[in-house]
Amino acid sequence: MRLEKCWFCSSTVYPGHGIQFVRNDAKIFRFCRSKCHKNFKMKRNPRKVKWTKAYRRLHAKDMTQDSTFEFERKRNRPERYDRNLAENTLKAIKTIDKVRTARQDRHHEKRMKGKRIKDQKETRKELVQSIHMVKAPSVLVQEPSLTMPKIKVKVSQQQVEENHAMEE
Repeated sequence: MRLEKCWFCSSTVYPGHGIQFVRNDAKIFRFCRSKCHKNFKMKRNPRKVKWTKAYRRLHAKDMTQDSTFEFERKRNRPERYDRNLAENTLKAIKTIDKVRTARQDRHHEKRMKGKRIKDQKETRKELVQSIHMVKAPSVLVQEPSLTMPKIKVKVSQQQVEENHAMEE
């Protein structure tokens, strides 16, 4: 069973699925679904379409260089069947998959590192700019402290336990 890659989005094309297009020069293009085929016919560049693997790799959204990608590479040299080799390969595939997912998680955490702080700053700025929508102007004049809300509440362990007891 040969699993092909979609020419446009780089996803896996299973046997019996997708569309195959053969150009006049005998170049074969395989597509996983009609969406990819239509984008190809419209002459769109996969590196400029945001949902493709090519775009995600080009803009550092996904991992681009990792030693685990070496195992996915297509090899055309036939190997003589060896039961021990096949058994060891299946065991290795599981460990490689664990390593890859751990590395992808780390990559994602590193990318999202400053996002929470940035979102909080944007939210504060938006709140300051549109506080008039939240409170009436007459209230803002009476209490100027409402224009810059900076409220920090410390919750003791007893209060947390009491709230837990109330919920149950």
